[in-house]
Amino acid sequence: MNMNSMQTPESENTPQFGKYDLIAELAQCFPNDNASTVVGIGDDASVMDTDGNHTVVSTKVFVEDIHFDLTYVPLKHLGYKVVTVAVSDILGMNAIPTQLTVNVAVSNRFDLKAVNELLSGIEACCETAHVDVVGLDLSTSRKDLIITVTAIGECEPARLVTRKGASDNELICVSGDFAAAYAGLLLLEREKKVFEVNPSTQPDFSGKDYLLRRQLKPEPRLDIVEALRREDILPTAMCVIPDGIAAAVMQICRASGKGCAVFEEKLPMTELAFTTLKDLDIVHTVAALNGGDDYELMFVIKQADFEKIKNVENVSIIGYIKEQEAGYKLITGDNVQVDIQAQGFKRA
Repeated sequence: MNMNSMQTPESENTPQFGKYDLIAELAQCFPNDNASTVVGIGDDASVMDTDGNHTVVSTKVFVEDIHFDLTYVPLKHLGYKVVTVAVSDILGMNAIPTQLTVNVAVSNRFDLKAVNELLSGIEACCETAHVDVVGLDLSTSRKDLIITVTAIGECEPARLVTRKGASDNELICVSGDFAAAYAGLLLLEREKKVFEVNPSTQPDFSGKDYLLRRQLKPEPRLDIVEALRREDILPTAMCVIPDGIAAAVMQICRASGKGCAVFEEKLPMTELAFTTLKDLDIVHTVAALNGGDDYELMFVIKQADFEKIKNVENVSIIGYIKEQEAGYKLITGDNVQVDIQAQGFKRA
């Protein structure tokens, strides 16, 4: 099922829903009745009040041949990545991840050694992010490997940041670089096709280690959240970036009731990603906006924090927030304004 393009069954004339529109529509079925619910469906994670502090929770499901391909994804790397994906939702709320629960459904294709390999990757990322695994369950599946991870975090109420809160002229920042993970995926898929035709062929990834690492083993950006606290910077809006810069900035703008201007020349990208995408005949800007699998953080800061953000390594200012009527605009290198469009936002 392609969650980026769905129709309700009532009529062929029903407008298409993007992933995020669909979630917003379905969320209306689940009103919040408890006073302890601070943030429900519709942000990176849910938030509950626990005796004056906030508990932040996010659950992710990973299904073989939908979210990962074991043809080229090592089980240890897979374990590491699923933790990164889950705890990144906690970080996207400006919270600190603390615990994790893991549920794994396996078929008889996987022996104990394979399961241990997966769990070793989970353990390694939990150590990196200083997260405790407090729940583990194993069950059977008919064929595919299915992993469910629930990440739990903590945040002082005054430090909690949602997608809603950005104001005009505030600065849009991102951590890390983009399109490398997408380039890595394209290389892996290319070599898989070669292997299927000729299984004796060895894959050629020479000089592409960084791209493969960004795809197979992304790192949780705990360092960014810690640096923001150290510099006493409280973003006005924030989210994780799983599906590219375009989807992330649109999420923040929609939640905040704002528009934006993003500068093409400010999109951070390595030379390796740029040249690889060029060789693959992919427009690098499109890859940065919609490639996905980066799991970096996007956050909006006040103009007054401009000097402070310079002290935070590996952060780029890519644009600024505008009034809602301005829409979502990409300013190209030729100073042409282009509408930003993102996968997952397809409602007619």
